[in-house]
Amino acid sequence: MLIDMPMVLAIRALEILFALSLAIQTLEFLRMGSATANDGLWSWALQRADIPQGGMRRVLDGVFSPALHRLHLCLRLVAAIWLGLSGSSLGLVVGLFTSNVLVLIRWRGAFNGGSDFLTLVVLTGLLIAQVLGAWGDVVLGWQAGLWYISIQAITSYFMSGWVKMLRPEWRSGAAMTIFLNAAIYGPLSPRHPLRNRGLALLGAWSFIVWECCAPLALFSLKLAALFCGVAAIFHLLVFWFFGLNRFFWAWLASFPAILWCAAQFQ
Repeated sequence: MLIDMPMVLAIRALEILFALSLAIQTLEFLRMGSATANDGLWSWALQRADIPQGGMRRVLDGVFSPALHRLHLCLRLVAAIWLGLSGSSLGLVVGLFTSNVLVLIRWRGAFNGGSDFLTLVVLTGLLIAQVLGAWGDVVLGWQAGLWYISIQAITSYFMSGWVKMLRPEWRSGAAMTIFLNAAIYGPLSPRHPLRNRGLALLGAWSFIVWECCAPLALFSLKLAALFCGVAAIFHLLVFWFFGLNRFFWAWLASFPAILWCAAQFQ
């Protein structure tokens, strides 16, 4: 069975957005060369103590030597660009997945929390699609990959909302002021609107309700489009106030999968 045009568009949009996200992450790592050098703040000489097996530690000593690590990141950047220009293939996705595992090991499991999680989710979805496609069922492979990415992303939003609901500082609205006081432009001025308890409460519960209702996006393309639009604005604001640019691009890459999955119920 041939892939239909809506799926093709969803796949290419996902690949291009994810390639952009991956390229930005890789360029940031390359800029941190002095910080990850042997005498840097995040040197492998310190982090290698987390690896208990002597043999594995010696292998990783070579992999994470400054010169080889920089070569790895350069190849990762080329692979990300290739993904955006030409699309995914089994060899390319396996290479990027392996590269991502090495990066996670280098940073003790995570460098930037949520964006690392979504990067791994999208790569896993692409890997599922390519492995099943290599067995002969390309359409089933992409269906499984897109649904995997979509469910993981939606579940993440839902769990984030549920955790906020359980926290008293979010239920009272105090969390809005607490977080923004620690933001790039914080602390908030004495007359800032979000120092008003009513507005802070409204903002906090808006986030809680929106995230908890995330699963509803999968049952309507219109709801999915609205959800993704609000999510894009939310992540852009997080970028603006907290400097977390990786979150914006990493989560944006999951939106084509969410929109395609929601369209299946039309």
